[in-house]
Amino acid sequence: MRRREFVRLLALAAAAGATLRPGASEAESAHELYDLPAFGNLRLLHVTDAHAQLLPVHFREPSVNIGDGHPPHLVGEALLRHFSIHEARAAHAFTHLDFEAAARRYGATGGFAHLATLIKRLRAGATESVLLDGGDSWQGSATALWTEGRDMIGAQKLLGVDYMTAHWEFTYGAERVNAALKELAPIGFLAQNVRTVDFEDPVFAPYALRGPLAVIGQAFPYTPVAHPRHRFPDWSFGIQEARLQRLVDEVRGKGAKAVVLLSHNGMDVDLKLAARVRGLDAILGGHTHDGVPAPIRVGSTLVTNAGSDGKFVGVLDLEVGPAGVRGHRYRLLPVFSKLLPPDGEMAAYVERARAPYAVRLGERLAVTEGMLYRRGNFNGSFDELILQALLAEKSAEIALSPGFRWGPTLLPGDAIDVEALMAQTAITYPYVTSSELSGAEIKTVLEDIADNLFNPDPYLQQGGDMVRVAGMSYAIEPRAAIGRRISDLRVAGEPMQAARRYKVAGWAPVREDVSGEPVWDVVARHLRSRKTIAPIAPHQPRLIGVDGNPGLSAT
Repeated sequence: MRRREFVRLLALAAAAGATLRPGASEAESAHELYDLPAFGNLRLLHVTDAHAQLLPVHFREPSVNIGDGHPPHLVGEALLRHFSIHEARAAHAFTHLDFEAAARRYGATGGFAHLATLIKRLRAGATESVLLDGGDSWQGSATALWTEGRDMIGAQKLLGVDYMTAHWEFTYGAERVNAALKELAPIGFLAQNVRTVDFEDPVFAPYALRGPLAVIGQAFPYTPVAHPRHRFPDWSFGIQEARLQRLVDEVRGKGAKAVVLLSHNGMDVDLKLAARVRGLDAILGGHTHDGVPAPIRVGSTLVTNAGSDGKFVGVLDLEVGPAGVRGHRYRLLPVFSKLLPPDGEMAAYVERARAPYAVRLGERLAVTEGMLYRRGNFNGSFDELILQALLAEKSAEIALSPGFRWGPTLLPGDAIDVEALMAQTAITYPYVTSSELSGAEIKTVLEDIADNLFNPDPYLQQGGDMVRVAGMSYAIEPRAAIGRRISDLRVAGEPMQAARRYKVAGWAPVREDVSGEPVWDVVARHLRSRKTIAPIAPHQPRLIGVDGNPGLSAT
């Protein structure tokens, strides 16, 4: 589908009342999208990376996701062609194309009240169902931070989650996680790859058996690398491939006929893992926020990833017999809040959970005249806004901001209130730093982070997206060897000097001995002083050697 064809479909959809089928009502559209034909005897429902978004939001999919040219590294028109998506509403859900116009037409996605309606609908149409949460549920909003995830635990329980695994949940610290497990019951918390550092005893249940189904949990393997290690000093992580294989064999020996991995590895890691561990029927993955419309088959294993921010529900229907899985059907369903009425019980819970913080959340800081978004390998416009605030408020020459993938999108004309700002910054180590780094040190930092993102071995991809930068520019060759990807570094248009020291502002330090002003205070001060934020064009590095890559969109 070319961009002009997408625009044509969008116009036709608008003329037809934004439905799936010309002439259909919203109720008929919901029926076509969400009433799935019965198949098999076991329905697995999968949500992941909600990042504490209790209300419907807009979330722009990336226009840059450079990789090997195969899913999940497809964006825009390349993704639509690969998965034969021709319907405008679905094209909006899975791509960034004409995002503002389509977002205004089709409305926000997600929201736990709408999600609850869909989950109940999907469970009603199944013989047996299990709801799985892939983690990153307790972090990403002001209320989740202020309640240490309690608001989200209540929502998970009301939603009917059966099992979950974790990643950002660990950033609250070991003591809080252990206490949260008691609040979480009866939801099972599964993580086979988390062990004590002394005797390698399991910290959490590695798996759960439910009838013919075994669910094995896989927490984010690089939690101690990506986050402050001192918050969980007695726990080790890692991929733990050999241990996973032993567990698969163990549950098969106990009679499991269907074995799935509830994973927070990231999809590239899951694809490699599927080729090396035998006996997994499916990997239901998270972490990389990839909305992939259909599973990728690796041998006999189906590998999926279900997006983020409550935007999608993965539905894997299995036909399970005495000899194992005999067939499957999969759909990744976008959660369009306009098509799904809010569930009354969940809506009431969300209102109660937010009520103590409503005034604080609603403080208006500024208005944006352009679209603000984050997701993508390099700078997004909301990242640019944070960077501008760091440069201005800290009188720095260069600003660095983490390559986080979470954070909803604001449309032109939207207010930037405290809630919107916290949805981009709500972490437990939010401190703003100011330091002097040499040009050589800055290049080393960029090279290290680039390797986390572009190392050809997925098991060595340990981070998020590329660090966001302002006050400087650089070129990057993603396919080059480690240490040779970054070049042509410049500050204020002049070549960066290796020996010269530059004043650098940043935030989210992982060292234990760092404190300072929270980043949201710095950005809020900047926004209050400006009132109106003009459209921001994200600065991108000069890319080398990626011409024609389907993970790079020209629109």
